[in-house]
Amino acid sequence: MAAFDLLDAKGVPLDQQRFTWKDVTPPPISKLDDDAFTRIRVILMNGIEVDSLRLKHLIARFNRELREPLAQVRRAEQHQCTTVNWLLGADHSPIETTIGYEQVAIEVTAEVAQNEPDEYLAQTYRFGLLEDFDHLYRYSALLDRLEGKDANNILQGYTDIVPGRPTVDEHRHPLDDIRSPYERRSAHAASKIHAAIITAAEYQTHDYYMNIGPLFADPMARSLYAEIASIEEQHVTQYGCLQDPDESPLEKWLIQEATEAYLYRSCAESEPNPRIRAIWERFLDYELGHLQLARKLFEDHERRDAAEVLSSTPALLKFQSQRDFVRQVLDQEVGYRVIGTEFNSAGNESERTLGYRASINADGSPSQAVAAGYRWRPGTEMSRMAA
Repeated sequence: MAAFDLLDAKGVPLDQQRFTWKDVTPPPISKLDDDAFTRIRVILMNGIEVDSLRLKHLIARFNRELREPLAQVRRAEQHQCTTVNWLLGADHSPIETTIGYEQVAIEVTAEVAQNEPDEYLAQTYRFGLLEDFDHLYRYSALLDRLEGKDANNILQGYTDIVPGRPTVDEHRHPLDDIRSPYERRSAHAASKIHAAIITAAEYQTHDYYMNIGPLFADPMARSLYAEIASIEEQHVTQYGCLQDPDESPLEKWLIQEATEAYLYRSCAESEPNPRIRAIWERFLDYELGHLQLARKLFEDHERRDAAEVLSSTPALLKFQSQRDFVRQVLDQEVGYRVIGTEFNSAGNESERTLGYRASINADGSPSQAVAAGYRWRPGTEMSRMAA
């Protein structure tokens, strides 16, 4: 694919975007035969599409004039979202899918953190990264406990399975999960797109855990999903705060469409499965059409140039193992804590957070209990059979 500018690329006009039921229910990827980063792209793009639908519904509730174009774009994105989500197959158990979700959080957040031009935002991503890293460890212990499986069958060796910042220590008072936003008039386009990406990814993870957690019969699994879902809500709060609240609804819509087009382009560039790559390329063209519509509405209604909001196209997101970077952050920043909007390396926390944590953990911590005595080793189930 040739280089392109987000605002200049035309894509497929909305009225030419068509779907059939065969289109939106494609054959799923293979749990073992497809590369783990194909699954990462699938989970990420489902989260992006769901968040795009959510944002457009919210804008429509507050803006009568935009209801018709929003409804038209939402219908196309509903079918894109279905197509992407249906790529996950029944060969994944709910816990294995959970392992995939946490791998997305780790690998994508690590990539974003390294490419974020604003140091405060980059620090926020690194801070949350170490918490998702610990969630992967806890869920890997649950997979071993309930299914006797090695989480590395899903991770394929790209991501380490070791503790991060302990989940039991991640519970904070709500006022200590607020973060300072970028400034919409001066922020780099990459900062706006990064914040949209990570907020959407964490929102999806939160909703998945809230939906799947009650379906387990095992009390430990139910408790663990409840605990980590609470942290995911904290993460949605944290990352959502990074977006400037003074952006207009149309400005946020414009950024969202740019984010989708940017990510589909990134996915298409790195996807080794030709069938899946064709989906990314098709939806890239569709999202560029949505972006052009959002641009026109933005410029017509606000009398502003869209280039003021999206001054440049960031370098494409790379889908590759971030093991070395994650290990470095784990070694240097696992002890970081936060008070209000400010991070500190001394491990200082507010009395309100210490009180909240003591209260919520008063009856024990599921994340501690599930990993008691657990140490990951390669080929868990096979090594047990040989023992």
